[in-house]
Amino acid sequence: MELLLNSEKVSKKYFYPRYVSFEQPYYVESGKNILACYYHKVENPKKTIIHFHGNGEVVSDYFNLFLPQIEKLGCNILFAEYRQYGLSTGEAPSLVGMLEDVEQIIKSIDVAPQEIVLFGRSVGSIYALHGASLFPNVAGLVIESGIANVVMRVLKLMRKPKTSIKEQMREEGKVYFDHEQKIKAFQGQTLIMHTKYDSLVHSSNAKTLYGWANEPKQLKLFWDGDHNDIFFVNEEEYFDILGEFIDRLDVNNELI
Repeated sequence: MELLLNSEKVSKKYFYPRYVSFEQPYYVESGKNILACYYHKVENPKKTIIHFHGNGEVVSDYFNLFLPQIEKLGCNILFAEYRQYGLSTGEAPSLVGMLEDVEQIIKSIDVAPQEIVLFGRSVGSIYALHGASLFPNVAGLVIESGIANVVMRVLKLMRKPKTSIKEQMREEGKVYFDHEQKIKAFQGQTLIMHTKYDSLVHSSNAKTLYGWANEPKQLKLFWDGDHNDIFFVNEEEYFDILGEFIDRLDVNNELI
């Protein structure tokens, strides 16, 4: 039986891939898929961030503003790309199918888990959380504008689905997208950021994820901004919080 959460109908409502060319892509092979990521390194990095972006974005959207800020924080960053996004080739993007790419992306950089921070924005939170469950000893997990209940999010995009479809999706969600179980499996530090008045993904998602996460953890709800401009509106405070979070990772490691 085909997974409903992996179906073309759901994928077309959930993903918005677009072709964008850029120089020096960092290619990651995952089965039939060639993922055109982007890997930027600095000297003596504090940590290496693996960043999973939102469903309407591509990695090159982060080059001009986000990347320089990460460089100031003294971190390497791998911008993970999705199937058929940017310069990536292979199968069409799909909720369940793309879970298979996460392990290959993380392993590709050959960095010790204790030196890695997984970062997921919006739909990227799904894949960052999955990575944290696969590699529970990575140093840090950052969830920005994230999703607690994937199935509930999908059902909101559908027009009055039948009860049988709802039930099957919920069963699939328990198998593939149990975010409570995934974040509870994670052993490192967690930072969750969201805007208080997010009009696309309600801030209750952030509170739920925070409640599930193990200590040490931090929740930041920004008063200003919305789902797609949280970083732009709160840039200075956003990166101050992220920088302090990264600095605490090394302090705690020294204490252990």
